[in-house]
Amino acid sequence: MKITQQEVLHVASLARLEIDPASVDKFASQIGQVLEYVDTLNQVDTRGVAPTTHAISLTNAFRDDIVKSSIDRDAAMSNAPGQEDGNFQVPKVIG
Repeated sequence: MKITQQEVLHVASLARLEIDPASVDKFASQIGQVLEYVDTLNQVDTRGVAPTTHAISLTNAFRDDIVKSSIDRDAAMSNAPGQEDGNFQVPKVIG
């Protein structure tokens, strides 16, 4: 599918992206290739195929919770650039 330079610039404008003129042709070609691939996928006969959420079946993707010891407070605080009353001191972000 052929994408024009104007369409690339329009999409870039919608996304509030600045594109240098030298890149417009490159992006038009790449977007065109993606759309051609999507068009190829749309030609696949999927009648009778049940919808899926994953390409492979997953039973349990999570491991069991295992309690482990963590770094102690003094070791964690030793790397802090600033401390106050045993807590990390960070720059104020809200006026």
